[in-house]
Amino acid sequence: MLHDCQEGRKILEANGLCCVRGDFTVFSDLEFSLPRGKALVLRGPNGSGKSTLIKAIAGLLPLLGGSLSCDGEEFTGDGDWISDNICYLAHKNALKGELTVQENIAFWARLRGTGDRVVEAMIALGIDRLADQPARYLSSGQGRRTALARILCHDASVWLLDEPTVGLDQDGVQKLSRVMTSHLDSGGLIVTATHIDLALPPERVVFLDMGAFSGGAASAGEDWFLSEVWS
Repeated sequence: MLHDCQEGRKILEANGLCCVRGDFTVFSDLEFSLPRGKALVLRGPNGSGKSTLIKAIAGLLPLLGGSLSCDGEEFTGDGDWISDNICYLAHKNALKGELTVQENIAFWARLRGTGDRVVEAMIALGIDRLADQPARYLSSGQGRRTALARILCHDASVWLLDEPTVGLDQDGVQKLSRVMTSHLDSGGLIVTATHIDLALPPERVVFLDMGAFSGGAASAGEDWFLSEVWS
């Protein structure tokens, strides 16, 4: 476990997390410690708990045990803290089909008071030329880019991205990689589940094999826990 006392360095920590769905224990005794500027990339087979962990951090699924904290402040299930500090992107894009690309992003931005970022966000994801296109006419990749653009209109330091590359072509993945790297460079943190290489700088990435948490525990520390399968 990493104990980082550097002033102003935000750390996302999970301690002894346990999540049960129905009669099935998805994971237990799960622990990690992630400092700012790092991305925790979750790997593992279907059903290993990647999406469940992300939803639990986002406060969308209850934990049977354990706690979550950021910079020493516990936020387990604290909706207000999560709303201000965490931006969550799920599998589904959650777009209104009758609204245009720009209107979909602007609606989200207005909730966060960041309406001035909409155009910049569209440019960053390469969808500015689609600004006036109704979302119902978008391809799978264009819809995903539109959903991703919304995260740039949130001041959250922690991004939770569940399979963010779904539907993206190579250009889309490259643009996403640049957006994620910029967030990390600014001191943000990212927890993401993905089956492909996000082309993030190696020094920015921590890999965590969710298959290791079936009743066991592991940690990501200064030397970084790397599953042999994924290193």
